[in-house]
Amino acid sequence: MNQEREKKQWKLIALDIDGTLLNDNHEVSEENIKAIKAAREKGVIVVLSTGRSIRTCEDIAKQLELSSYLVTVNGSEIWHTEGTLLERNPLHYKHIKTMWDLTNTYKTKMWAVTKDKVWRDEFPETPDAEQWLKYGFDIEDDKAREEIFSILSANEELELSNSSPTNIEVNAVGINKAVALAKVCEKEGMTMEDVIAMGDSLNDLAMIQAAGLGIAMGNAQVKVKEAADWVTDKNNEDGVAKAIRQWVL
Repeated sequence: MNQEREKKQWKLIALDIDGTLLNDNHEVSEENIKAIKAAREKGVIVVLSTGRSIRTCEDIAKQLELSSYLVTVNGSEIWHTEGTLLERNPLHYKHIKTMWDLTNTYKTKMWAVTKDKVWRDEFPETPDAEQWLKYGFDIEDDKAREEIFSILSANEELELSNSSPTNIEVNAVGINKAVALAKVCEKEGMTMEDVIAMGDSLNDLAMIQAAGLGIAMGNAQVKVKEAADWVTDKNNEDGVAKAIRQWVL
């Protein structure tokens, strides 16, 4: 790790939530809370950058007393913590229909995020009337997951990632956490070179690669660790706090 990075005054920390900020009990540890507060007191902006929808992450932002931005649904939406929607990038319904058909053909579990709801193993009566933000498959069977991934990869209008090794997450092409964070940086008069990004899964890969300092969790998927500049401790070992203390405080 070069000395420039060690001396740099970082301006923004982007944190994934599940498998990163939260431990396996879905809690933010006291150590993580303290480190985030200390970083904010130094003037560093802290942004939650997550695959979750606004409804399932705004309580965490409130718990941390954040007053900044929320990158949600892998970048499909950008919010201000005050509750203002800054941008929304939906998935075309024709792709949703294709994925719902694949779900039924392969008998997989699914979840999908629309503007107003998270759907789990169910589908709305009038699906073409919804604004779809993300579609997710959870597939224990490796062969089925590879086949579905291969089918979806052939569609140039889709962006594929995951938030665990057994799932596939699908957004509109060009929508990911890195693109959304770059827009946040522009609003704040900085660039991605000023950003520390932390995560554990493939939906964090783009932001980890684009950030000035990309940090993988100790529990991260191998691809994420290989792409990162630094690896911190696991999410159950206050890895976020360790990284903030090392690079910011």
